[in-house]
Amino acid sequence: MAVLAVLFGSLVFWRLLGAFGVSPFSDWQDSARYALATMFAFTALSRFSPMRKDLIAMVTPSIPRPHIMVFATGVLEMAAAAGLLFEATRPWAAWGLILLLVAMFPANVSAARRGVRLRGRPSTPLWIRAPMQVLFICWAWWVR
Repeated sequence: MAVLAVLFGSLVFWRLLGAFGVSPFSDWQDSARYALATMFAFTALSRFSPMRKDLIAMVTPSIPRPHIMVFATGVLEMAAAAGLLFEATRPWAAWGLILLLVAMFPANVSAARRGVRLRGRPSTPLWIRAPMQVLFICWAWWVR
């Protein structure tokens, strides 16, 4: 749920900057783009933090070398977050995030079914996680 707080909290922050005349955040779509980039930078950094062990445990057991998968998704998330900020790379970054979200969803399903814990708490239940994934995909589509 922290990702939702980061997404919506940063949306409000970037939009407030726009309201005070900071031009890159002058409309909702631009602010939403920066908010999505902020959220994915946040999630990417978690893959290199002490939470890394929990994220490795989330990877579907049939995937070999889950530590490499967690590292790779962190790099891809960071690259896509940066890519959203530049007009030339924005569509590619958004499509990359959409594909990444679809590709990573089975890990969320697996983690929920196996009762994997993140920072000592149960992983997000699927009835919450699935709509969150849809929200993130729609958001990426909108800001592309």
